[in-house]
Amino acid sequence: MQNKKCRICRRLGAKLFLKGEKCLSPKCPMVKRPYPPGQKRKRRLRTLSEYGKELREKQKLKNWYNLEERQFKRYVEQALESRGKAEDNVTFLIKKLESRLDNVIFRLGFASSRAQARQLVNHGHFSIDGKAVDIPSYQLKKGNKITLHPTSREKNIFQNLQTKLKKYQPPSWLSLDIKTLTGEVIASPSLEEVAPPAEIPIIFEFYSR
Repeated sequence: MQNKKCRICRRLGAKLFLKGEKCLSPKCPMVKRPYPPGQKRKRRLRTLSEYGKELREKQKLKNWYNLEERQFKRYVEQALESRGKAEDNVTFLIKKLESRLDNVIFRLGFASSRAQARQLVNHGHFSIDGKAVDIPSYQLKKGNKITLHPTSREKNIFQNLQTKLKKYQPPSWLSLDIKTLTGEVIASPSLEEVAPPAEIPIIFEFYSR
């Protein structure tokens, strides 16, 4: 049976990289079956209403960041309350989502997916500026250093991590020291580099109804 996360990508018509390395392989269901689940939908794609389009874009971004509805809605409301220009609201939202600790762990290459990153944070494998933090939503800022606990390096999930990271390039707003397995926030994430898989202004329309 196809994995639930793979069905989410097929249903939304976008590769959201919810399964880590599998999403980069030819075995990815979005490569083999790039159409919504169900044979009837394969033959004829239905036209979405405006509400349907807004809902689809919201689902794309929410699932991309591996968030529950309540969490995601809170971030959107914060962006709308910032009362800036529409472009500023979009940037605000992306910066808040990208600055979550679980997302930064994923961006640094310490986890193969955001879901795995959240689990690793929950299990207390990381420190921020020398202080243990196990809250996935923890907001990081410029200058924060993220370190994998020395005792955690012996865990199976982190075996060969340094070797894997030699081939990995984190985004420009993060720096990574492979030898010490330490990352640092050195700038603010940019909308252009993040390249979210959804039309964010449409998401604002959905929550403004």
